[in-house]
Amino acid sequence: MQKTINSTEFRKMVASGARMLEINRAKVDALNVFPVPDGDTGTNMSLTLQSAVKEMNACSSNRFQEICDAVSKGALRGARGNSGVISSQIFRGICSVLKDTKDTFDTKTFAKALEAGTKVAYSAVSIPKEGTILTVVRLMSESASKLAAKNKDFVDFLNALIEVGDEALAKTPELLPVLKKAGVVDSGGVGLMTIMRGFLAAITGEDIGTDSIPTEASDGKRGEDDLFGDNSDIVNLDLGDIEFAYCTEFFIIHLKQITTLADIDKLKEKLMSIGDSVICIGDLELVKVHVHTNTPGIALTYALELGELDRLKIENMLEENRALKAKLEAEKKEMGMLAICAGAGLEEIFKDLMCDRVIEGGQTMNPSAQDIADAVQKINASSVFVFPNNSNVILAAEQAKALVSNRTIHVIPTKNVAQGFSAALAFNPEASVPENKTNMTHAIDFVASGMVTHAVRNTTMNGFKLKEGDIIGLDNKRILAKGDNIDDCTIALIKALKRDDHEMITLYYGEGVTEEEAQALVGKVSEAYPDCDVDVHYGGQPVYYYMVSLE
Repeated sequence: MQKTINSTEFRKMVASGARMLEINRAKVDALNVFPVPDGDTGTNMSLTLQSAVKEMNACSSNRFQEICDAVSKGALRGARGNSGVISSQIFRGICSVLKDTKDTFDTKTFAKALEAGTKVAYSAVSIPKEGTILTVVRLMSESASKLAAKNKDFVDFLNALIEVGDEALAKTPELLPVLKKAGVVDSGGVGLMTIMRGFLAAITGEDIGTDSIPTEASDGKRGEDDLFGDNSDIVNLDLGDIEFAYCTEFFIIHLKQITTLADIDKLKEKLMSIGDSVICIGDLELVKVHVHTNTPGIALTYALELGELDRLKIENMLEENRALKAKLEAEKKEMGMLAICAGAGLEEIFKDLMCDRVIEGGQTMNPSAQDIADAVQKINASSVFVFPNNSNVILAAEQAKALVSNRTIHVIPTKNVAQGFSAALAFNPEASVPENKTNMTHAIDFVASGMVTHAVRNTTMNGFKLKEGDIIGLDNKRILAKGDNIDDCTIALIKALKRDDHEMITLYYGEGVTEEEAQALVGKVSEAYPDCDVDVHYGGQPVYYYMVSLE
């Protein structure tokens, strides 16, 4: 049990957090879906933390006072973009508490430090937005004191704190509409949680890698492509949405002797009058400024009243957006495919079949017309073939056509995943849209498919007297089999579906079935139908033990 952290261990925590972020910065960058990003979030945050580590490593003293001052100043000097600046302020607040530590600090002290970090970070932003890194750090800090009281051991404390942060991160799409539309969590929040995991790794001595960085939104069941997005929805955004055209960023150094902290606050107010996204932070040695404005010259004039300018950067965000739109338009293809299914294995199969996007949906979880329309918008293609893969989703897919103005939706009426696979296999990128639509529609007619699940109530249907819990096999219209166990029922279902011209039987096993059990069933089916090729794949689908396809 580790109840306290000394200065050497604190150095390791900062370095480990920076290292974890650097390793995973591409993953954080991939979440940055705003139309005109100031820069890549992961890269900006990583460079900010690297600057803090560089300054910390240059500090020869091992006293908390000097180490914390170095980390704080290094983070500020290296801060890039909004996410980097906010990160620097979180560290500034944390260090403002830890710098008073004599020899070691405990979990209660770290909780106070995190609370200070939250306060400083919020004060650095002119108009704080919830659903961002600010929300994640705030919710962690609000729980930190209670968690510290329960957990004296730093490993237990940080694990509990990370759990709270992950929950906060998953909620960010509900707080910030642009995140929900794009299907991602806040990139800055992911960066912060990556740093926290680096802290934990420093204490536990675990290897730093990429596998433990969660990026799931809301229910945690979306696929990686859905979470990260492909930025193709940016092409639909209007340039008129950008009120202030120039991202202006610089340092004020060698401040005049007459300059006061109140002058820095006044500069922030002046900048807010000519733009937005204002950040104006620092002290009488160094001030960091960031503002979106249509008059960067005025912003610079205001700043020159306080001192000299350094590291000046002015970017035309309108031109960046035009270039991005032009790139997306140039890369637009004629046809794309969207599949709807439930189950990680099924999703991966659709991706292997070159579906551009897969969204979650199926039995008991039907996506709305808007959900489908939003997913179509993110496929950079003129025409998009949609595979509903459920009879209850087909109508919503048809309704989505009215919600999309710059794509043509072609709904292939697949009633189950097996039909969806056949439709996707029939796609030919060299053929025309009408030819593909015809071939896909015909392809689903040659598939016989069924599903194995259990009865949820006592009833009599299709000649079967059922009790709750009975294993049943069905197709899209009727119950075809009943069995005492899953294997027997699956074999009975195959028998009911089998035609003489069928040559292949494919099983997709879902939740509640192990790979070993599925392989054992393959042996039984192969023995029963020696003239057929029998294959099995992991589907991961809920509700159904097996999905069966015969072709």
